[in-house]
Amino acid sequence: MIKDRVSDLIGRTPLLRLAVADGAATVLLKLEQFNPTGTAKIRMARNMVDEAENQGLLPPGGWLVEATSGNTGLGLALIAAERGYRFTAVVDNHSSVDKLRGMLAYGAELFNIAGDAEGLATAERYEAARKLAAEQGAYLTAQDSNPGNPNGYRPLARELHDDLGEDIHYLYGAVGTGGSLCGAGRALRERIPDLKIIGVEPMGSVNFGGEEAPYHQSGTGTPEVSEICEVLDHDLIDEGIKVSDAEAFETCRYLARNFGVLIGGSAGGVVYKALERAQSVGPETTIVVLVCDGGERYLDTVFNDEWMAENGLSDARVVDRLASMLRHAPDGGIGKSTEESRLFAALPACQPSARS
Repeated sequence: MIKDRVSDLIGRTPLLRLAVADGAATVLLKLEQFNPTGTAKIRMARNMVDEAENQGLLPPGGWLVEATSGNTGLGLALIAAERGYRFTAVVDNHSSVDKLRGMLAYGAELFNIAGDAEGLATAERYEAARKLAAEQGAYLTAQDSNPGNPNGYRPLARELHDDLGEDIHYLYGAVGTGGSLCGAGRALRERIPDLKIIGVEPMGSVNFGGEEAPYHQSGTGTPEVSEICEVLDHDLIDEGIKVSDAEAFETCRYLARNFGVLIGGSAGGVVYKALERAQSVGPETTIVVLVCDGGERYLDTVFNDEWMAENGLSDARVVDRLASMLRHAPDGGIGKSTEESRLFAALPACQPSARS
């Protein structure tokens, strides 16, 4: 089918069944990296702009501003390029370099509020974005409080229901703003009242309580100094759980090296927790995992052996646990043994040749 705009290609992303151990629940990955920009957040970026246009808040040729760790900014940058808007992304140094470069490629302007400081500066980003929009008369999309954010994921819920009917027992997703999990979960529960909705955040995030601590998973979680996002509906979520960086990143690496599945860092954490649940709920249960982006933007971090070692994130115990929860290759194939996976990970990192 021929489309006239790139944004018309959003949606209808595939479902992939993981090769779980015998007796475990079915685990299905909703692979949102097959959207334009390679992320789920293009769904809400388009919808926030659609709603602003429909409400007369965004004139032709207008100016969009958003505080973003990367994926929302990529989506807004694409929509702005497609529709003739100016877009400024307020960022910090928690974003991957590839996400920042992607926004620039679409013609976005970057306003980095962190200078040379490392890490997450969520509160500062939001405050700078509000100030810039007010001073310049720009439209602040405000993903943390804009109802257009969760509304943008209602089509995702319809896709899941079209494909699976009522055979969905658990919906797992990462929680940053909460837009994807709450938006899709709310719409799905209208059709499946008994659906269990499980939110996953990094250890060190405070959406579900606990003490603040540094973490490396990007695009997810909330530090203590930031306001909990208004679109995060705690009453909708049945359980909020935490995942370590090592669990998240070792899962990404294990899936890539044993199954050829390349997913983003925070998605790895959600998959790990879904696999844990799959061991105890029985083979008649279906768990759907929202995989919000792919792993291509994390090649210098999550999939880089040296970076993992420098940050103390490698954990053989997690690899052993993954080996027990997944068959080593789909359909009973040979695959790599746990020991082979460890040995492969321990090899010195090779620098790619300029001619490769």
